[in-house]
Amino acid sequence: MKDSLPQYLLAFKKLKVDRAHGIAPHKHILLISVLQAYHSKLITNNKIYITPELVGLFKTNWTTLVTTKHDCRFTLPFYHLTSDKFWKLIPKQGYENVIAMSNAMRSFGQLNMAVDFALINDDLVQLMKDEKHNRILLQFLLDEYFPDSKTNFNATASNQIKLFEDLDNKILHEDAEAYRQEIKQLLSENNDEEIYLRSAAFKREVPKIYNYTCCISGMSIDAIANVSMIDACHIIPFSERYNDIITNGISLCPNLHRAFDRGLITIDTHYKVKISNIFSESKSNYSLKQFEGKKITLPLVEKYHPSMENFVWHQENIYKE
Repeated sequence: MKDSLPQYLLAFKKLKVDRAHGIAPHKHILLISVLQAYHSKLITNNKIYITPELVGLFKTNWTTLVTTKHDCRFTLPFYHLTSDKFWKLIPKQGYENVIAMSNAMRSFGQLNMAVDFALINDDLVQLMKDEKHNRILLQFLLDEYFPDSKTNFNATASNQIKLFEDLDNKILHEDAEAYRQEIKQLLSENNDEEIYLRSAAFKREVPKIYNYTCCISGMSIDAIANVSMIDACHIIPFSERYNDIITNGISLCPNLHRAFDRGLITIDTHYKVKISNIFSESKSNYSLKQFEGKKITLPLVEKYHPSMENFVWHQENIYKE
């Protein structure tokens, strides 16, 4: 393993980057973030997935270390590190030809849609997983590219934790209209990464306040691995109101989530389930109609209860009588 360390120190020194407006720091920030993710065991093998945790590390490290006027864009290094040989993009099914076109990767949304994960060399993974060599690679990047700001760097990722806490507070406590205006501003700026992180906060917080339990069926599964079987469901679709506030969400198991989104079920003004008459189903333990008239389980904290106004909108615009 140590024999490959000089090879990757040289590779990190000779990263292919845009120099038109000074050395573009994107690849260096992403590699620092990946090293942190290996150190904290957010990544454990040679597959680098696009996750809220990695994007959060990238954004907070950028804020801490970058002093130039370059734009903070996760998409650029995640795609363009392929030119440095140790990083290979693996496409999602059906997108094999798309990732070969750099002009098709202009936005975070396009990247996330087309790319399954990045695959890195096995010997580099072993270096990144080893505490000593991880520290050497990390320190090299800080010394080489961020000599004036490296003292601000926090290896514990506390800035990332604060970022997630701030986003969670917005989901839980911000006024819906104020939040909507923030999202509209982010959309006008094409800030897909921030919207992605806010969506991740919604998906994280809604199941949490329902104690990871489906509010209709009562299904709750405690998994040893980091696996969730409960979804955060928007009452009014995000595309309609840009509303990720906690009162626009309920926790549902996947089959009831799909039924709610397709208008086969809704919630009435007494928080009771209504079932559409437009479909028939066979008798089974999974039937929808068994939940007719059942009152949903509400969060213990009243201010987190789903908005009745939003349920009325769902009844009028999504639900099929």
